[in-house]
Amino acid sequence: MATDPKPPPAPDDATPDPEQPDTMSQLFDGVMQFQREVFPEQRGDFARLAHEQKPHTLFIACADSRVVPELITQSEPGELFVCRNIGNIVPAYGEMLGGVSAVIEYAVVALDVDHIVVCGHSGCGAMKALAHPEDKLLDCMPTVTSWLRNALAARSVVCTLHPHLQGEAMVEALVEQNVLTQLGHLRTHPAVAARLASGGLELHGWVYDIGSGQIEIIDERTRQMVPVSTAAARLHYGRAKPA
Repeated sequence: MATDPKPPPAPDDATPDPEQPDTMSQLFDGVMQFQREVFPEQRGDFARLAHEQKPHTLFIACADSRVVPELITQSEPGELFVCRNIGNIVPAYGEMLGGVSAVIEYAVVALDVDHIVVCGHSGCGAMKALAHPEDKLLDCMPTVTSWLRNALAARSVVCTLHPHLQGEAMVEALVEQNVLTQLGHLRTHPAVAARLASGGLELHGWVYDIGSGQIEIIDERTRQMVPVSTAAARLHYGRAKPA
């Protein structure tokens, strides 16, 4: 009776390096640590969250692995409704109806969030690609190239207002302008427009600097960057002022 042939031996370069940690093992270890140490301390919170979620903010961020919304805002599970994609982009309504548009609509209509934050970040690969459309790597990523068209207005503005910018300065300016551009796109979504008209929703533009941990808030009216500490002080002062 014939037997199944033995599988060919693994190539030499497939031999695990004992000095390199196994990525999946790290993930498994993290899950088990969560189950062993974190979950028991928050069991009551997770029991409540098992039945409902009531996030106060839709947080639209880049998919960059260095940007972790819950970490930089020190938020607990159930507080943020997070949407992440290449370049923290929000297509204008009707341009690309899909995941991002559905997330926005669900967050505003079903979850009734009070705030939407669009958060850009330093060293954004999407903005580097926007600054260098001639990069040959983009030829191999047609989907990314198509997606970045939703940020072309940001490049047009930066090139018009700051025609001499190059390199990192150009990328930094694109990061900031892209946040403003995507806030504008947000306003084209019917659910957002309706809630803004009723005064039940606020939009915010942030830029996170990975190297320093600093976050600046973009003032849409003046186009100026304000440290989060200053924005927080203004918010507290405004709430404390007598009616």
